[in-house]
Amino acid sequence: MTKMLDTQEQLGHRPKFTGEFILEVDRVRKEFPGVVALDEVQLRVRPGTVHALMGENGAGKSTLMKIIAGVYTPDRGEVRFAGKPLNIQTPLDALNSGIAMIHQELNLMNTMTVAENIWIRREPRNGFGLINHNQMERQTQELFDRLNIRLKPQSMVGDLTVAEKQMVEIAKAVSYNSDVLIMDEPTSAITESEVEHLFAIIRDLKARGIGIVYITHKMSELFEIADELTVFRDGQYIGTVDAADVTRDEIIKMMVGREITDMFPKVDCPIGDVILEVQDLTLPGTFENISFTLRRGEILGVAGLVGSGRSNVAEAIFGVTPAASGTIWIDGEVVDVTSPGVAMDHGMAFLTEDRKETGCFLILDCLENIQMALLTRDKVKAGFVQQREVTALAEELAKTLRVKTPNLQERVENLSGGNQQKLLIARWLLTKPRILILDEPTRGIDVGAKSEIHRLITELAGQGVAVLMISSELPEVLGMSDRVMVMHEGRVSGVLDRSEANQVRIMDLASQ
Repeated sequence: MTKMLDTQEQLGHRPKFTGEFILEVDRVRKEFPGVVALDEVQLRVRPGTVHALMGENGAGKSTLMKIIAGVYTPDRGEVRFAGKPLNIQTPLDALNSGIAMIHQELNLMNTMTVAENIWIRREPRNGFGLINHNQMERQTQELFDRLNIRLKPQSMVGDLTVAEKQMVEIAKAVSYNSDVLIMDEPTSAITESEVEHLFAIIRDLKARGIGIVYITHKMSELFEIADELTVFRDGQYIGTVDAADVTRDEIIKMMVGREITDMFPKVDCPIGDVILEVQDLTLPGTFENISFTLRRGEILGVAGLVGSGRSNVAEAIFGVTPAASGTIWIDGEVVDVTSPGVAMDHGMAFLTEDRKETGCFLILDCLENIQMALLTRDKVKAGFVQQREVTALAEELAKTLRVKTPNLQERVENLSGGNQQKLLIARWLLTKPRILILDEPTRGIDVGAKSEIHRLITELAGQGVAVLMISSELPEVLGMSDRVMVMHEGRVSGVLDRSEANQVRIMDLASQ
């Protein structure tokens, strides 16, 4: 059973190991049906450093981390911890050995409180063997105070935003007495200010001698937080370099085997008439009096801090959680969007921010996931799906988005998170929407695919599609948007034209 320490002892823990490498991976191989996920890869992590693991979606990064964390067992090769061979069969073995992991896909239980999620299987107990909830909440608050996390231990996880859940995952991982902490895309669902908060936590952990393996697709983060980086490509080890000795372009070339010349291929598209107008949209306790217009061929970026209500507004417009009051016009006519079906009937498509919970059907195959939005649309005749046509379109989109899968019959749960995201984008593009709502469209997407998705968004705008794009990445918002709508605490705090928008003005409006 995992040993229980008080909060201060956990946070003050220093590994006793003083050798050169705290974690070593040597010639590890892992195969899945039809796929060689890892082919003789290596990785060496020094204590008290941040080692970034880079590569495109499907390169094998998450697979290796799951091997180290006890989720998968390697087919061959060796993992050494503190110089000794490591035999991990379960995630609990990894935790007991001093390895904790923050997974890319959140693994919290929505029906339990924040405190219960953090201390599950390690709950403090009273003299009668019963869980001492007061002590558990006190320990959680001490942990949050140390990490400067502003959440209540008593809050239900199901009521939190994706970004707030991410912070709970981070706190849970830190709460273990770990020598190695693996972070798989820890900033994919948090905004710029939360990223700085996370980096402060990481620097504190480094100072305590903890080795951190950091997986990210965000190039800007590498040069701020990483000491060394290792690159994988197509399941193979490419190389390891000091972060201070390499440029952004060199990293990208190592990752994709080619140069990416234009990350934000935004071009000026003809802006047409208003196709979507929202006036005084309100959902009490979530957002209030939201008003804006969206024109054909326009990309309207939506920025704001966690809790600003960006995703909630998108869900209301698409009918996932209809607003309590306010009006939505489409093509000048009032539309009562009571469900996603109504929204789709009027030419809307909505890419959700949480691919695992509300996006993908993980037990179905890729083709079934892509064609899901078409099952009641024009590709169904006399009750039968026009399978040949749909399959051809799906294969074309999967190729365009560079989805890495043996074939479209592969179950989606076997794909990397980034490739699952690409499938969701393909699903909605297949509906040929007139209004496309994108909530974090490149979350967990590698640099090469980001460029492809940005190009597709621009092409769609050029064809007259109106795009509402929510993003926590300010460079993406600034690089792709014709206008930027900024939200703060459930209200629109300002709308900026492309010519006047910059990071300072957006953050000023977002934090009023």
